[in-house]
Amino acid sequence: MRYDWIAIPDSAIPRTANPVFQHLLDTYVSETNKVASTWKAFNDADLEFKPHPRSSSVDAILRHQLLSERRFFGEFLKTPEPAPDQVLPAEFSVETAITRFLELAIARLDFFASQPESWWMETVPFFDVDRQRIWIFWRRVLHTAHHRTQLTVFLRLLGKDVPSTYGPTADVTWTGA
Repeated sequence: MRYDWIAIPDSAIPRTANPVFQHLLDTYVSETNKVASTWKAFNDADLEFKPHPRSSSVDAILRHQLLSERRFFGEFLKTPEPAPDQVLPAEFSVETAITRFLELAIARLDFFASQPESWWMETVPFFDVDRQRIWIFWRRVLHTAHHRTQLTVFLRLLGKDVPSTYGPTADVTWTGA
């Protein structure tokens, strides 16, 4: 894949205690980069956009992403996280949201890398059920992809280019894709 902008390079991804789990960090960073690239396609004038009265605005989705990742990882996986009232940037903009999103993601990497297999496979409370930590981790990644997809639709509706995520888009392509 060829991306115009990579927020977290592969060289910044720590090696996991057990190589079997390296794909977790590699995928988390890849998905984080895709989210940041999608957010970067918006500007502050787009923050209040929502395609339908019952839809969330761009602003609401960015805020939700920051807060819900913190909750999933901090509450259910026990990653070291800031207090909820410290998650959102004081001056909220597309750029400050991206910066905060990346800061929080990067801060989780060493924690995840150091966890042994037994930690990933342990069953812990998740809302009103019990799930393995690895399941909760993947559920979070999928939840993030869901919101990124919402925002790519918003970009299209705003007449903006949609960045590449898993390959070319109608707006971004390259030879051999």
